[in-house]
Amino acid sequence: MDLSELHGALASKSYDKIGELCDELLIQVASRGIAFQEEWPYAIHLIGHIYANDLNSARFLWKSIPEGIKKSRPEIMAAWKIGQCLWTRDYAGVYGAVRGFEWSPEAVALVTAFAENYTNKMFNLLVSAYSTISVADAAHCLGMSENEATNYVLQHGWTLDSSSAMLIVKKPSITKEQKLDSSKLQRLTEYVFHLEH
Repeated sequence: MDLSELHGALASKSYDKIGELCDELLIQVASRGIAFQEEWPYAIHLIGHIYANDLNSARFLWKSIPEGIKKSRPEIMAAWKIGQCLWTRDYAGVYGAVRGFEWSPEAVALVTAFAENYTNKMFNLLVSAYSTISVADAAHCLGMSENEATNYVLQHGWTLDSSSAMLIVKKPSITKEQKLDSSKLQRLTEYVFHLEH
């Protein structure tokens, strides 16, 4: 079984393509009638779908993995734990699932990249949803200690009201670009031309 394309995608950090690539490779291998289940990189495959936020594909993959393989390979169970937490919107549980397992050398970079993206996503969610938030709630959502979360958000321009332990969210400045529609410009030109003549 040739997984060089998968190893290339992992090496080049093309993590958003891992799930789809694994799906294609799995179909190719299965269509040739090759026995692959024992050596298939199910954990990487699951994490690839999770990284791409394709929870439906991750769930269907999980259901297709033979029970014996699930039980004999703890990394598959650990990958699915992340998926379960995402599925049930247990945001803090995602961090626990990521940190609660010693990932293989093949999976560690992918899981780390997922965790960084997830933290960025959660941070952006907090920015869009709150104008103030308690330090404890921010820490819970970001999967960090209160000190780590405070330092993290302060680096992003938030401020801390230490008397109330509340963080004041810095909203990004909104710049509107006015787009010029050429058809409107043409009609305006014709109108002005008509008025002048």
